[in-house]
Amino acid sequence: MMRFFGVAFMNHRVRSRSAVTAGVLGSVLLAGIAVSALLGTIGPDSDPTTADASSAVPALISEANAFSITAPDGAPASVQTKAVKVERGDTLMKLLTRNDIDRRDAHAAISALSEVYDPRRMQIGQLFELSLADSAAETAGPNLVSLSFKADPVRSIQVRLTDDGDYQAEVKEKALKRADGFGAGTIKSSLYEAAMDADIPAAVLHDMIRIFSFDVDFQRDIQPGDKFEVLYDEHATEEGAVVRVGEIRYAAMTLSGKELAYYQYTPKSGITDYFNPQGQSVRKTLMRTPINGARLSSGFGKRKHPILGYTKMHRGTDFAAPTGTPIMAAGDGVVDFIGRNGAYGKYIRIRHNSSYKTAYAHMSGFKRGLKQGDRVKQGDTIGYVGTTGRSTGPHLHYEVLENGKQRNPMSVKLPAGEKLEGQDLKRFAASLPALQQRIAVARGEGQFLAQD
Repeated sequence: MMRFFGVAFMNHRVRSRSAVTAGVLGSVLLAGIAVSALLGTIGPDSDPTTADASSAVPALISEANAFSITAPDGAPASVQTKAVKVERGDTLMKLLTRNDIDRRDAHAAISALSEVYDPRRMQIGQLFELSLADSAAETAGPNLVSLSFKADPVRSIQVRLTDDGDYQAEVKEKALKRADGFGAGTIKSSLYEAAMDADIPAAVLHDMIRIFSFDVDFQRDIQPGDKFEVLYDEHATEEGAVVRVGEIRYAAMTLSGKELAYYQYTPKSGITDYFNPQGQSVRKTLMRTPINGARLSSGFGKRKHPILGYTKMHRGTDFAAPTGTPIMAAGDGVVDFIGRNGAYGKYIRIRHNSSYKTAYAHMSGFKRGLKQGDRVKQGDTIGYVGTTGRSTGPHLHYEVLENGKQRNPMSVKLPAGEKLEGQDLKRFAASLPALQQRIAVARGEGQFLAQD
């Protein structure tokens, strides 16, 4: 990796079929810089990797989805720069060879690119800038001198032919600034709808649900009129475009008048967690709901079995969700059993300590590579919702076993997590006023607050 004026470049080289065109690289790179300025680094400020990004240059795209760009003064007349658009069904190899680039050059360029970017991620309508030089051989197609494109709102990538005939990939990243993102709302029908109305990103909502999943049964505890708010990190370009969200710094819910508020803090153990104002961790030994976005379809207790037709004890909790929905480990532990288990279908059991185990049944499949004896952490994906075994539809059957007996996951009293003490508690208490000030400012001034 090399750095140039504070911008990080990652270089990866792959040998091409020809180094004849290497002598024109200095001028071509100047041409590339000018073209990037013309195109706004291959497209508008919005991310061009989406299909509708092609609207940036509608009048310039020909029926062949390519247009030539006049090289700046001083560039060799034999070098042509064009922008080409990804069509449905395209691979990068297909796109390059459609523009008469020799397959060996195309393969070498793609190999270099693959070190920093997966070409399979390119989208319909995405624009690639190609700089081509006339081949010395009359029967050969043009030599590929460089390939440039905008991978996302932050990264621009160029693959270029070097003086020694290799292809080299370079990644340029825009500097990002951290800022406070904030969202708050009142629940009318569901937490999800209220969060979307408050413009809270889905990733933030997902993390917020995980924070409160130790205390809240999202099927039964949420009522119309309940409130929530969350402060989280945003990362934005200098132009103010938010390109990604980061960690939650604070989250609170008011459920039937009772407030639950948690603040992010890293104690001397080095494990970042969320604590209430008294220094008690939100984390419990086990999560009550090890799945996101699911509907509680059957609780713990006696019920008429939907297949057997008679009343029997249902010793777990069922969560209805689409096939393939990820299932999380309810707590840290060791995989005690993984495989088929009679009427349970595909089944995993995790041993958490000498007293507690959890079980997950009717799965469609397991996380790739997971096996008996593996250690898992709370929140790790272990498998996916399915309908294997004795099941009428896709759902997770979840059990908590205490000393070998199945207990109601929704009501079993779980041991609490870490409680801050001593210097840790003092440092945590000292950190709260500054965080609470950020929350107060966010409540009053909106969703995007610049930070030093």
